[in-house]
Amino acid sequence: MCAPGEHHLAVLAGWDSRLAWGMAAVLAAYAGIATSVAGTRPRGVPGHRSAAAGAVVSLSLAMSAQPVSHMFVTGHWSADPRAPEWLVWVVSCVPPLVLGHLLHLAATPVPRAERAGTAVPQAGGQPRRVPRRFVATGRVVLPGPTAIPVSVPVVLAPSAAASRAVTEPRRKARTTAQVAEDHGVKPDTVRKWVARGVLTPLPERDSGGGHLFAPDATPKLSVATG
Repeated sequence: MCAPGEHHLAVLAGWDSRLAWGMAAVLAAYAGIATSVAGTRPRGVPGHRSAAAGAVVSLSLAMSAQPVSHMFVTGHWSADPRAPEWLVWVVSCVPPLVLGHLLHLAATPVPRAERAGTAVPQAGGQPRRVPRRFVATGRVVLPGPTAIPVSVPVVLAPSAAASRAVTEPRRKARTTAQVAEDHGVKPDTVRKWVARGVLTPLPERDSGGGHLFAPDATPKLSVATG
């Protein structure tokens, strides 16, 4: 929608009518490239602020071209017998300034750590690759003169009490024969209870592949007496 205004201003500034359409193409490309660079480069990386400023400037130029053109079309401003000097200077400088800024963005180097991530030493001597977004946002600690805060997840070894709490039930687990003896039945009866789902064994198995049961494992009364 802004292209006719941009074309009209270019014609008023002395551009050929066909070549003047390039003004609209230049501003559209400027807005797209600058916005893309600003969106893909993390904050703090060289070129991010410049690209963001370029995106704002390009959109401002595109939006202002239409009302300025309408001011001349409706007669509020006059281009007769010739366009104002300020209009010629501004419109004529737009393409080289846009091209210069785009070349500046293309030539702005991105640090290698930002492109491929940064290796952060871990326990055991094995480095871990840290994504560039963490480096850019300041959540990574790097050794050296420029230390950046890092948050690396820490896995704590279980305490001795916790280990005993996990292994204690397994030590007291009872076998099929012991459960049968507790209830005064044969081991086959205990296996039938398991098959019928009225006695639930532990996930672990004994050395022979048989079921293990919790010390307080008890079948339903109707089954035990049936």
